[in-house]
Amino acid sequence: MAATATPTPKTNRIGLPVLEYRGSKTTLCAGCGHNAISERIIDAMYEMGVQPEHVMKLSGIGCSSKSPAYFMSRSHSFNSVHGRMPSVATGALLANKTMLGIGVSGDGDSASIGIGQFVHLMRRNLPMIYIIEDNGVYGLTKGQFSATADIGSKLKTGVVNDLPAIDTCSLAIQLGATFVGRSFSGDKKQLLTMLKAAIAHNGTVMLDVISPCVTFNDHEGSTRSYKYMQDHEEPISEVGFIPSFEEIDVEYEAGSSFDVTMHDGSHLRLRKLHEDYNPTDRAVAVRTLMEAHDKGEILTGVFYIDTQKPTFTDLLNLVDEPLATLPQERTRPSKQVLDDIMARMK
Repeated sequence: MAATATPTPKTNRIGLPVLEYRGSKTTLCAGCGHNAISERIIDAMYEMGVQPEHVMKLSGIGCSSKSPAYFMSRSHSFNSVHGRMPSVATGALLANKTMLGIGVSGDGDSASIGIGQFVHLMRRNLPMIYIIEDNGVYGLTKGQFSATADIGSKLKTGVVNDLPAIDTCSLAIQLGATFVGRSFSGDKKQLLTMLKAAIAHNGTVMLDVISPCVTFNDHEGSTRSYKYMQDHEEPISEVGFIPSFEEIDVEYEAGSSFDVTMHDGSHLRLRKLHEDYNPTDRAVAVRTLMEAHDKGEILTGVFYIDTQKPTFTDLLNLVDEPLATLPQERTRPSKQVLDDIMARMK
């Protein structure tokens, strides 16, 4: 009797199966929204045909910052100290701008102890993807409110939050990030599409992903629970993405869509649900977010995008090669140059 042939696994455009994009088995709580985000990152990298070794994963401290262990085990990874991931990412990407950087942080890691570093990363427009896994609490230290928790939200203990929330999306837009959006870990289609567009963008991508904490913040009274998001999510647009290597013509009714050509030739297409929304207008983006907050809505989608602003590496005129590979004569001033400097200082 003939042996049954083993089916060949499906591969992407660079010949890799999806298994090559997976990581270690998660140690997070069952049902944690962070795990769903890791799965979408795996899907996006696989579908876009990103070489795993060309990716650097960076994180800080917290449940969210454990996530890079759960996707793309072939990629480079660095877990920094609490709130300091942006400075590590900046140094690493300036040293080797050929890499695709993806930073995973939490609302506590970014909006509290790391807020100073978050601010400067956003204003520099460093080319990287920055994901905030936002659950409104410090899940690793027993569920206290974080700085993104809404006024009036309740802990499981019954404590009510009376401090205003930091909206990281509004902040990122005002500071200078060039691709800003919000999604929900439970919305697989929207989050996957936004991540694929983020990979194609050359500049700072800041994605705030509402990611319910099933242990400390998924109860009645929480504004970061699965039920609250399902009841209050208000998509600002339907997001479509056409990679440069899959040119498919998609037509919408006249006047109802906004098409953005990305740096690699891909297209981000937004079918407007809010009629007059312009994702290239910073003032409109911030105003829309503030108005939605006053109504108790949680907007999702791509709020702002700018494909023309120079990146931090452009402004520094960095060479294309990784700095560590440059020969000494290209990194060290000659004796004549040093002598001229010393002469001018006499």
